[in-house]
Amino acid sequence: MNITLSLAPIVSLIAGILILLVPRLLNYIVAIYLIVIGLIGLFNGGHMNF
Repeated sequence: MNITLSLAPIVSLIAGILILLVPRLLNYIVAIYLIVIGLIGLFNGGHMNF
């Protein structure tokens, strides 16, 4: 069984919720988001196959 999961929208949603809940963490959340999206793009093109 193949399930295609795109992680970028999930990471974006979590980052947005965290920014709304804890605005003081904005810099850290943005930095972590950019790093995660960059790694996803480098290693698997944004798609993970299970």
